[in-house]
Amino acid sequence: QVQLIESGGGLVQTGGSLRLSCAASGLIKNYMGWFRQAPGKAREFVSGILWNSGDTHYADSVKGRFTISRDHAKSTVYLQMNSLKVEDTAVYYCAGLGRGSIYRTESYDTWGQGTQVTVSS
Repeated sequence: QVQLIESGGGLVQTGGSLRLSCAASGLIKNYMGWFRQAPGKAREFVSGILWNSGDTHYADSVKGRFTISRDHAKSTVYLQMNSLKVEDTAVYYCAGLGRGSIYRTESYDTWGQGTQVTVSS
């Protein structure tokens, strides 16, 4: 069973950048996603990547600002977040896809513990 450990969250001002990392131990899933959950809101898809091909997907709200990537040798997925906005404030989770739609939380069967991202104005 793969375990996922996120890191890289923190406090940043509007317009700033952060890079999140998700280190996987064990057999990594073929598709890895990043989700986020703001207080009082449902967890939502942010971005995802096919491990083998590198094909990526993004939520409309982050396109052009966030970039997902992976490092095979380190079994790590990254989320580079630029031009951060106050509305990007949330706990960010890394997840491994089980089966189903990549956009649905129910499709993922492996989750990290989450890392807090706070963007101040």
